[in-house]
Amino acid sequence: MTVDDRPELMKAVVMNGAGGSEVLEIAEVNVPKPGAGEVLIKVHAAGINRPDVFQRMGAYPAPPGASPLLGLEVSGEIVELGEGVASHTLGEKVCALTPGGGYAQYCVAPAAHVLPVPAGLSMEEAAGIPETFFTVWSNVFDRLGLQSGERFLVHGGSSGIGTTAIQLAKVFGAEVFTTVGSEEKAQAVRELGADYVINYRETDFVKEIGNITSKQGVDVILDMVGGDYVEKNWIVAAIEGRICQIATLHGPSENVNFSRLMMKRLTHTGSTLRPRTNEYKGHLAEALRAKVWPYLETGRVKVVLDKVFDFSEVRAAHERMEGSGHIGKIILKVA
Repeated sequence: MTVDDRPELMKAVVMNGAGGSEVLEIAEVNVPKPGAGEVLIKVHAAGINRPDVFQRMGAYPAPPGASPLLGLEVSGEIVELGEGVASHTLGEKVCALTPGGGYAQYCVAPAAHVLPVPAGLSMEEAAGIPETFFTVWSNVFDRLGLQSGERFLVHGGSSGIGTTAIQLAKVFGAEVFTTVGSEEKAQAVRELGADYVINYRETDFVKEIGNITSKQGVDVILDMVGGDYVEKNWIVAAIEGRICQIATLHGPSENVNFSRLMMKRLTHTGSTLRPRTNEYKGHLAEALRAKVWPYLETGRVKVVLDKVFDFSEVRAAHERMEGSGHIGKIILKVA
C-alpha cells in the first residue's frame, strides 16, 4: 500500500466514557499516519492486557502523544514506512509493542519496537508476544538479573505474564516457583515447566516455600499482586533477594515490617513499561530477537493462548480478562 492508497477511515474500538465493558464500541475513525521512525501496520490481531482494562476504567490514561485507543500489542503486515525507516520492508509480517491504538484495523508503531513473526507461529500467537515478553525481559532479566541456578518465584503463574515468565526463567536455567488459584491452572503451569506450583487458595505459599527451600528462600520474585503479598514476599525472599513490583492488584500495602528488608539486604524495585523511552524499548526488542526468538522458533518457549475473540466480541474479551479465569493470553482477532 502506498500513501495514496491509504484509506481515510478504519474500524476501531473506542470508549464511550470510562467504566465497565459496556463503554466499548466499534466506530469509524481516521487511519493514523506513520511519522519519522514509525511504521503503519495493517492489524491482524491484538492482545488484551490488564492495562487495557485499567485504561477503560479511567485509571490508566494514555501517555502524552500516544493514541487514545486501547491496545498495546499487535500482529499484522507493514503497509507503510515512515521517514527514515530502513529496518523493515513493506509486506513484512510482524508483531509490535505499541504505545496504544492496537484495537483497530491499522496501527502505528515505532519501527524499533517491531519484530518479525517468529517462524512457525500463527498471527494470533504473535499478537500475544510483545507486551508480556517485553515486560518479563525488562523486569526479570534486565532489571533483576535472574541467573542460571537461582530460585525464581512468579505470582499469578497462569496469566500472560506468568506463563511467559515461567518458560523464560526455565530455559535460562532457574528453578521456578509459582502460585495459582486452581488445580486446572496448576496443571497448565506444570506443563510449562514450573518446578513447584502452589495453590494459594489451599496452601500458605510462605510456609510451603519455606519448607521446600529449608527456609533459604527464593532469589528473585516477580509480583503483580501487591497488598499483603509485599511482606509475604519479603519473608520468602532469600538473603539479598531481588523483588520487582509490576502491578498492585490487591491495592496498597500497609504495616509492612521494614526490618525484614534491612536484615535480609533485599532489593524491592518496581516499574511500568508503557512510559519508558522508545530507546529503552528498542533495547528490549533487540535483546528478545537475539536471545528469545530462537526459543520461540524451536518451540521450547510457547505463546499460551487462552481464547481468541472476534473484533465484535471485544466486550466479552475484557470480561474474560476481568474474571481472571484465563490461562495465558486473550486475543482479539481484527482482520
